[in-house]
Amino acid sequence: MFKDETAPLNKYFALPKVDLHRHLEGSLRLATMLDIARQHGVTVPVSVLNLSGLVQVQDQDPMTFSNFLEKFKTLRLFYKSPDVIDRVTREAVEDAARDNCRYLELRFTPVALSRAEGFPLHDVMDWVITSAQAAAKKHKIKVGLIASVNRHESPELAEQVAWLAAEHITDGLTGLDLAGNEAEFKSEPFQGIFRESKQAGLHVTIHAGEWGPAENVRDAIENLGAERIGHGVRVLEDDSVTALAKERETVFEVCVTSNYQSGVVKSLPEHPLSRMFEKGLKATVNTDDPSVSRITLSHEYQHVVEDLHVPMDRLKNSVIVAAQAAFLPDVEKEKLVASLKKELKV
Repeated sequence: MFKDETAPLNKYFALPKVDLHRHLEGSLRLATMLDIARQHGVTVPVSVLNLSGLVQVQDQDPMTFSNFLEKFKTLRLFYKSPDVIDRVTREAVEDAARDNCRYLELRFTPVALSRAEGFPLHDVMDWVITSAQAAAKKHKIKVGLIASVNRHESPELAEQVAWLAAEHITDGLTGLDLAGNEAEFKSEPFQGIFRESKQAGLHVTIHAGEWGPAENVRDAIENLGAERIGHGVRVLEDDSVTALAKERETVFEVCVTSNYQSGVVKSLPEHPLSRMFEKGLKATVNTDDPSVSRITLSHEYQHVVEDLHVPMDRLKNSVIVAAQAAFLPDVEKEKLVASLKKELKV
């Protein structure tokens, strides 16, 4: 499945990129995990190969939701200190910059990062913000942050995260995300929180239409105020929801390899991204969890063109669509869009 030939990847690496959907918790380098394990006594295999099997999807793995989620059980063991959170944040930004990303929105789950050692939520958010800002400056990449909350956890926790996020809007934490198991947990307990967050100035993106039906995309747009949808690939199962998303100009943060590895689609060529474009939906290409999936955004662009047969011009246009959907102040967004249009010659 994964292409190792360097030459064909070069033309995708050369493209300036925008990643709107990348989870910090799915971006840890293997070498960093081994360092943390040694320093903090985390019980994991001491070889890169064996650790990889625990935290990264392998070609021989079953491509299922349960296997994909299993990787995060081990990943959650590593958030042992402020220095660890600082390091993994800086490295996630550096890895995006190395892949020629010009704008990255990095989402993180404060509750997950705080839980390993009982850190206060506000401290965790401060650490991620400070580290992301420093790395962005060092590596000359623009970075926005999104705080993520999970459907299976309490609305009270989500409310704490939302209000802390709102306090940090001027620090580049500009969005709130609802993630987690949409198949078994409804959005109703969170609707008021997201409406209030939007009124406070936070942008809203919602994981929907990945493991739940198209109706969850409608719910995200109408009841949670979603400007963007994480994944959303099942939107095409209902023409009325597709029409609603098109009318509202909702932007979809599509993650092709992740959708295959987690069993949402049976194979890469069957992925609905091409049909989303054909239906006039605003779809973008993103990584989701690059370390878990063993990919870069360059790999994703390659899959989209070579496995999904999306024309290069359409891929380039999706980069512009992603920049236009960035959770940035208008002036900064206009500069980013103009710069990308010039470089992509579109």
